[in-house]
Formats: sequence, C-alpha cells, structure tokens
Amino acid sequence: MTRILIVGGVAGGASAAARARRMDEHAEIVLFERGEFISFANCGLPYHIGGDIPSRDALLLQTPQSFKRRFNVEVRVFSEVLSIDRAARTVRVRDQQRGEEYEERYDKLLLSPGAAPIRPPLPGIDAPGVYTLRNIPDMDRILAALAHDQPRHVTVVGGGFIGLEMMEALHQRNLPVTLLELSDQVMAPVDREMAAMLHARIREAGVDLRLRTGLSAIESLERSSDPTAEVTAAERHGLRLHLGDGTTLDTGLLILAIGVKPETLLAAQAGLELGPRGGIKVDAGMRTSDPDIFAVGDAVEELDFVTGDPALVPLAGPANRQGRIAADNMLGRAEQYKKTQGTAICKLFDLAVASTGLNEKRLKQLGMAYEKVYVHPGSHAGYYPGAHPVSLKLLFAPDGRILGAQAVGKDGIDKRIDVLAVAQRAGMTVFDLQDLELTYAPPFGSAKDVINMAGFVASNHLKGDSPLCHVSDVQALRADQLVLDVRNPGELDKLGRIPGALNIPLDELRGRLDELPRGKEIIVSCQVGLRGHVASRLLQQHGFAVKNLSGGFKTWQMAIAD
Repeated sequence: MTRILIVGGVAGGASAAARARRMDEHAEIVLFERGEFISFANCGLPYHIGGDIPSRDALLLQTPQSFKRRFNVEVRVFSEVLSIDRAARTVRVRDQQRGEEYEERYDKLLLSPGAAPIRPPLPGIDAPGVYTLRNIPDMDRILAALAHDQPRHVTVVGGGFIGLEMMEALHQRNLPVTLLELSDQVMAPVDREMAAMLHARIREAGVDLRLRTGLSAIESLERSSDPTAEVTAAERHGLRLHLGDGTTLDTGLLILAIGVKPETLLAAQAGLELGPRGGIKVDAGMRTSDPDIFAVGDAVEELDFVTGDPALVPLAGPANRQGRIAADNMLGRAEQYKKTQGTAICKLFDLAVASTGLNEKRLKQLGMAYEKVYVHPGSHAGYYPGAHPVSLKLLFAPDGRILGAQAVGKDGIDKRIDVLAVAQRAGMTVFDLQDLELTYAPPFGSAKDVINMAGFVASNHLKGDSPLCHVSDVQALRADQLVLDVRNPGELDKLGRIPGALNIPLDELRGRLDELPRGKEIIVSCQVGLRGHVASRLLQQHGFAVKNLSGGFKTWQMAIAD
C-alpha cells in the first residue's frame, strides 16, 4: 500500500489528493496544511470583499471533514511541515494547536506550498493598516479593518490581477481608491497599447491611477488630533505613503499586490534543486531532483509553451493539472505536463482583458522574429443590439505559427482568447484561423468571427497581398512616405487624426489618384483597418507602393495614450 504525504492544499495539493484517491482506493493519503483551510477559492477572495460573492462559505470548496467523507483523505490542518529527511523518507511536522512535533513516513511526497505575496523591505512595511491578500484569513483581516476602521481612502500597490481586482472591490464599496503601479502600465501580461484601454476605464471610474509611481516608505500617523473632528477614534490613525516621485499620499488602508514569490524554503532545506527563476525544479512528470518527491503549483518552475524556457506562472489552471499528473505518476503512471501558455483573464469593471502565450515585450527581450496584427471587430453582428468592440492583438512567427494573443473588450473576450489558446496548443497557424468554423447567430457572433478576421489580416500580410505597418512606423515617418487617411472628414473632426495625414475618403479614392505622389510609399489609415485594406489593395493595383496601418486610427490612439 502506497503512503502519500501532501504538503499544502488549495489547487495543486487538494487536486492531487482527490486524483490519487480516485486512482487508488487503498493508498494511504495524508494532507498537511499549516493554515485552517485546505481547499478554498483563492481567486474569489476579492469578489467577496467587493460583495459580488455575498457568502464567505461559498469560497470554502472542501473542509477536512468533507474531504475525509468523500475521498478518505486524512487532512491535518494547523500542521506545518518543518523539514524533510530524504534518506529516511520522513517529514517532521509541528502541530500548531498542541505545540508538539512528530515525524511521518512517506513512500511518495508531494510539495504544494504555493507562493507568498511579496513584501518589500521598505521602512514601515509592517505598520498596522498594511495588508496582503493570499488566503481566507487575509481576506477576513481586510474585511475587519474596513468595518472597524472605516477608512476614508484606500491605496492599492500593484496593477496585476490581485491589484486590479482589489481596486475594483474597494471601489464597489464606495471607497476612494488610489492605485500605484511602478511600471508604465497595469496588467503586465499584455502590451502597453492594450493596457491603455484599461487605464482609460480605471480613470473613467474615478480611481486615482498613478503609473510610474513606486512606494518607498510607509509612515504611521495620527489622522486627527482634534477630538471634535468628524471622525471615529479608529479613523484617527492612518498611513502616510512616501512615493518614489518624492510626493506623499495619506491613506487609511494599504493593500500590497506587488506580486508573489514561490515558497521554496522547505524544498531548498531538503537539498532539492531549484531552477533559474527561483522555483522548485521539476521534470515533465512533476518530479523534483528526488524521484520520490513531487512538486506542483505556484512554487514550481514549469516550461513556457513557446520557448521551452523555465517560467513561473502562478495560475490555478496549471496547478490543478499538475496536481492530477503528479498523483498519477506517484502511483506508477507516466503522465507528462505539456508546458504552460499562461492563458489568463481578468475582469475590470465592465471590461475584460485576457491573454495567452508571449507578449511583444517578451518577444523583443528574447530576440525572436515575429509579426503582429490588430483587429477591432464587434463582439457579434453589428445590426443586433448590444455589440461591443473586441480589440485583439495577434502575435505570430514569420512562418505563421501563433506566438501569443491579447484581447480587451466588454463581451466575448474569453471565448476569443480560449480559441486562440487551443489553436496555439494544437500547432495551428494564422492561415488555419481563416478556416475555423465557429458558431454564428447575430446575438453571439458574426459570419466572419473576430478570430477569422485576425487570420485574414495576418495571412494577407504574410502573403504580401496587404503589407502592414504599425504605429511606430508612422511615428518615425520617412521623407519618402505619406500617411493617407481614408475616413470621411466628419470622422476626423469627431475622432481625431494623425498629424500631417492627407485625407481622401475611400469612396472618392479612385477619382483622386492624381493627388498622390508616385514617388512615395503610401501608408493608409482608416478607423480600424478594414477600409485601409480595401484602399491598399486598390492602390497596389494602380502601381503605388502601399502599407496599411494595422488596426487603423484606433490602434494609433491606444499606442500614444498615457
């Protein structure tokens, strides 16, 4: 009978325990969790704080009792695994409630310690009123502080998934919120021009968004020394944040959402090999450098799907799949984890932002050859009410292989990125996207779906039928180039224009070709790229050297926005 010990629950550990039981009814399975909760919806924590999920109990997916009844897994909460003796194949455990330590033997050991929120060593980082969000107790502490201290202002540091979700949750509680982000954009998995739409939406909601602004120190202060002031006693204490630009910001509560780092201390102390990114090194079967010890989840380094390089991708989907694979292999199977694409989505008010694969920033860092296109079609047929633009960026290799994709919009963002994630994993190219047969009815899509449109544009570019250029090309316009805007004059007056562009509406273009210089390359622009494509085909066949601005004026606006 195999004896399996699992360190840590939630996505990876709990999934592994359940899978191991389904595969072997007779195995002895013990799961240790240093906290109180073994299986909870950590991705749902901000949504309970914001009120979208009213019931706290809805976040508790399994209890030790329910796990025992259904899976016959012995769960020991408040039990911290202190060390691993690989030679003896034992672990040392501290029962935190009794204050006792003991040893347990294993045949196979699974590590699922997760990742911890980053708390940089700043002055005042441990001051009262400074919080992070990782688990149920963290959430409870934040809710208690909001109820008891009744802050008049809250600051969130970090514009990633947790930072944006917490910003929205606090905004929904009618609290003034400042969001600080050290880089020039929120949501690092997408490129800056795509994030520009998020910046606009955040500011539209009334949130004080400060990009390129870091936190340098935290100071506790008396918010009011006047006992007659219209604040409660609890409110008189707050925080003064010293920012990297030399300014200060007074706030009542601070949420740190700077990022996470893998919990590797236990593995490192046991002599297990760590990878170049600082996570636990595992093979495709989720084995560590010790064949009897496996590791899964946010603490491990997996391989990037596109490059094959080690990567840290703290997402629930990969952790669940890794737990399943590790359980199979601990029980004698030979399953393999097939790399990580990093497919993810985030809600931001009425917008969604999603991505899969590599972004342009990463491709540039790697020095990889790539092409890109932008499309902005409607989420469904424009003549059916309720259609919203889907802004999609597709990155691909010169041979058409899909490298990554990003999308922002109000509707249909998840299904477009999901389709592209499947296409990428299946080894499809942009040429294949033209032929995908996707569902169509006016309330749900268009006869030419957003995915098809991206495939058309990318394929036309690679075939030379409609060569593309990008905003950076327009910004570095040469003397032998001319920008031609083929929108109607009213659109230019209402929506804006590219400086210096010549305007000839598309429907007048055939009759006004003599206004274009033959000795210059014509860069055609319209609103989103479709009319530009029609114009570029027309001009090519009349002997002009032409490129179409991918995504048109809308992409131009995104790229130059702050």
